[in-house]
Amino acid sequence: MNARQLEVFRAIMREGTITAAANMLAVSQPAISKLLLHLESQLGYALFDRIGGRLVPTMEAHLLYTDVDRVFRQMETLKSLARDVGANKIGLLRLGVSLPLAYSVLPSALSAFRLRHPEVKIHLHTLPKREIAEALQLGDIDLALTLSAILAPTVRVETLSETPVVAVLPKDDVLAAESLIIPALLDDRPLISYGSHAEIGAALDQAFAAAGRTRDVAIQIASSVGALPLVREGLGVALVDGLAVWRDLEGVVVRPFAPTVTTKVSLSINEARPASRFLQPFVACLRQVFSIAEDSTGNGG
Repeated sequence: MNARQLEVFRAIMREGTITAAANMLAVSQPAISKLLLHLESQLGYALFDRIGGRLVPTMEAHLLYTDVDRVFRQMETLKSLARDVGANKIGLLRLGVSLPLAYSVLPSALSAFRLRHPEVKIHLHTLPKREIAEALQLGDIDLALTLSAILAPTVRVETLSETPVVAVLPKDDVLAAESLIIPALLDDRPLISYGSHAEIGAALDQAFAAAGRTRDVAIQIASSVGALPLVREGLGVALVDGLAVWRDLEGVVVRPFAPTVTTKVSLSINEARPASRFLQPFVACLRQVFSIAEDSTGNGG
């Protein structure tokens, strides 16, 4: 039993006669009859009764037809999908994104991308940087968007933007009257910030040391997104990347922090893995979002 025999069987069931099935498949009637006889011989039972010059499907034929028809419909769907993929009508883009970026720049970038490519499916993975780096090297994602570079031999990294650390305060905090927050103003204030093991945490330690202070973190966070509800509850002042306050938020105010500490928004691609054809169009949308943001702040980076 092969696919061609099943195709002939399905055509006869659908069209009702060998003549109609032959026309449907664009082959001769003798060829259809021969394929049907071979199929019945291999199965060991008749699929049609020959009554008065007509083919009448047997019970066995009806039982087989349900599954045969389903398989061929699935094949037709697969062929259509393959054509659409080839015509850029459908595709897949797999993203590994750090949480602050998923809450800030990503929605705007995805919105612009989906306007141009509405049929592309997006698989979004919001993970810690270590897991994003692993997924990128294994080929489980097409692109990584993190707050520091992923360093690996086959990984190409592009810095999209440098985001400064800011101080996030409760709206009614006395420090809200300050135009700039420096380490000396944070003496004896509970700090909500990154651990010293993180790259940005180590950079903040150095900034405090240069000012003759020690950064004492009361509540250590892994992501700036988690700091905002804590600030709203009055649990302290947060020193976090500016992406956490990409949009206006109720109950808190944001002030620049000095000395300046920045984190690099890094786009990473594994050049040892096949690239999605939609990768570069999406990257263009990301660059556009950062360009608009920089123009609006007037800092050029």
